[in-house]
Amino acid sequence: MSATDITLLCLAAFAAGGLDAVVGGGGLIQLPALLLVLPNTAVVTLLGTNKLAAIVGTGSAAATYARRVDMDAPTAVRMAVAAFVGSGLGALLATVAGSAVLRPVVLVALAAVWFYTLHRPSLGEVEALRLTPRRQAGVAVTGGLLIGMYDGFVGPGTGSFLVFLLVGAVGLSFLHASATAKAVNTMTNLAALLLFAATGHVLWKLGLAMALCNLVGAQLGARLAIRRGSAWVRRVFLVVVAALILRLAFDVLP
Repeated sequence: MSATDITLLCLAAFAAGGLDAVVGGGGLIQLPALLLVLPNTAVVTLLGTNKLAAIVGTGSAAATYARRVDMDAPTAVRMAVAAFVGSGLGALLATVAGSAVLRPVVLVALAAVWFYTLHRPSLGEVEALRLTPRRQAGVAVTGGLLIGMYDGFVGPGTGSFLVFLLVGAVGLSFLHASATAKAVNTMTNLAALLLFAATGHVLWKLGLAMALCNLVGAQLGARLAIRRGSAWVRRVFLVVVAALILRLAFDVLP
């Protein structure tokens, strides 16, 4: 690889880390950059390298949120454990079945999420818990498992789905939902990375260089989200989900 290629990938990792720390969606930047710069490398190896860079950023963002935002620890832990298991199952499933069949379903789901959020201006701006502790635990485990499976099987939009579930179903504010989503997303990335590493599908030197840049971006993104608050995070969420919809539509529609 040339110095220019490495620089481009590191810049993409920095931008991805910043975006992902706010509402998810870093995969919109980082993975396409890897595919563009390394077109002759096996896709599964690029996926593994992407997960190595991403987990450092999401982990550092989760730690920053945990220090500065009051999170519901039991909900976060339950959801993260379920998501870890789900992501591993999804990654295994992806090795034996193509994931393209789910893309139209994901496109429709993201469009529904975007329109619902757009037409509920007050959604997620303030904390409004609407479930009993038992039901909240059930949503955390079930949602974590299913979204984790999706992350391992397909991937794009995982962070956005986590945020929407925590805002729409549980009643967290966008800021608290983003904080919890980072902890959960760290576990989904870890499960997938372990699988890719075990099968030798990680470019370690490149991945670690990108991970450092992703970490710096994630720290800036998390601090910006904490400073700007839930209303700003909601606006970023709408922009990111719209970009995901356009990206998937380009892949799905003839």
